[in-house]
Amino acid sequence: MFTPSQHDVRRFFCDTFRKMHAHEILTPLEAIASDWIRQHPEYEVDLQNVEAALEANYSVDQGQTNPFLHLSMHLSIAEQISVDQPRGVKTAFQLLAHKFNSEHEAHHQIMECLGEMIWNSQRTGLPPDGQAYIESLQQRCR
Repeated sequence: MFTPSQHDVRRFFCDTFRKMHAHEILTPLEAIASDWIRQHPEYEVDLQNVEAALEANYSVDQGQTNPFLHLSMHLSIAEQISVDQPRGVKTAFQLLAHKFNSEHEAHHQIMECLGEMIWNSQRTGLPPDGQAYIESLQQRCR
């Protein structure tokens, strides 16, 4: 498993943004990332300068959203859906997309559940609970 550092992630998104605007060839992962970058134009300023991105501190206390975390979660969710792991996430995505008439909103609903699962794992020191994650998604589908 590849575990990129915070700087690796920020460089990846900034480089993808640069390549998009230079009309360069994107890798398959960059192509997926570019779709999410396009759907979040509010992050363009954060993606334009890699050095500033590497130094930026996104404080929850100040109500700042971390664009790199947000985009990373979109990528993670897209991958989960593509391979249906954990099992049931693809069906939940389809139901949420229909319920909200938006694949993007479905991602954001899933993101809430994913964030909760990760937070619980970090808080308890236990591995992420995929079953609790799916149950949380199923509740949102109702």
